[in-house]
Amino acid sequence: MSKQYSVAVVGATGMVGQKMIEVLIERDFPFKELKLLASSRSANQKIEAGGQYYTIEELTAESFAGVEFAFFSAGGDISKVFAPEAVKHGAVVIDNSNAFRMDPTVPLVVPEVNPDSVFEHKGIIANPNCSTIQMVVALKPLQDAVPIKRVVAATYQAVSGAGKEAVDELLEHSRAVLEGRLVIPERIPHKGAKRNFQLAFNCVPQIDIFVEDGYCKEEIKMINETRKIMGLPNLPVTATTVRVPVVTSHSIAVNVEFTGPLEAAEARALLSRAPGVVLLDDPAGLSYPMPLQAADDDAVFVGRIRPDHSVEHGLNLWVVSDNIRKGAATNSIQIAELLINK
Repeated sequence: MSKQYSVAVVGATGMVGQKMIEVLIERDFPFKELKLLASSRSANQKIEAGGQYYTIEELTAESFAGVEFAFFSAGGDISKVFAPEAVKHGAVVIDNSNAFRMDPTVPLVVPEVNPDSVFEHKGIIANPNCSTIQMVVALKPLQDAVPIKRVVAATYQAVSGAGKEAVDELLEHSRAVLEGRLVIPERIPHKGAKRNFQLAFNCVPQIDIFVEDGYCKEEIKMINETRKIMGLPNLPVTATTVRVPVVTSHSIAVNVEFTGPLEAAEARALLSRAPGVVLLDDPAGLSYPMPLQAADDDAVFVGRIRPDHSVEHGLNLWVVSDNIRKGAATNSIQIAELLINK
């Protein structure tokens, strides 16, 4: 009988936390105990998963006694306080927040891209930003064939990346607009912003807060995390991140310039056999990735592969993936699987 583990999910009542529980059960992760942790507001609630009922416990420093894997998805502030406590109790922390991603002592891992880095951990492993994950899964097989010179990305990000309340607001506002009722936005670009905007039937070119040079933090994350995951600290990367009225699955238009020739047909062949990738690229048959196809799937879907005629060695790609699954929950579980399958 293979070893079984004591597992905790921090932020178990959130969208990603609930999906982590679902994916743990779907993938038959070998847990003997599953502790579901959240704030005191959620303590003692019951959650059904895999035919069993689990009681939510209040998160404290002592919650991690005996825990071997702790999956965190409760925000950076919670991770900064409680992840070190989990490590003190002997747990390996896989953190879905931005708290540790750029810490040079913490591996930032996408199993299809840099699996070996997981074994360099000192107790904490960071799960990357959702948009970064799907982009680097698509870039990795191309980089292995011909080194990349520059990456330009424009994202079309689903509202579920902003949380359940933002999803509820989009659905309600869509109904309100169609019925001619007043819309009062509160969640986009983020709760507490100086101004909030209607997302229904709209696009908002801001995710997270702005920094001094006009980039928003989501764009900075994509730039820095791509470099770290791919082991290319000087890779020129730029991004524009946009929130769109889609519930699930982020889409990215990726423009890649290479140091040498890489034909579109060769890129298709490479991506067709790349781990974690599903190639949907048949313009004649109107086959290309869309958010509805990617929703509730763990794959990264790639299509619209074509040459960029404005540069000597360039390609355009269209990359779509479920931001809650591969972009968060599933990637976290895959990281733990790397460790237990060593």
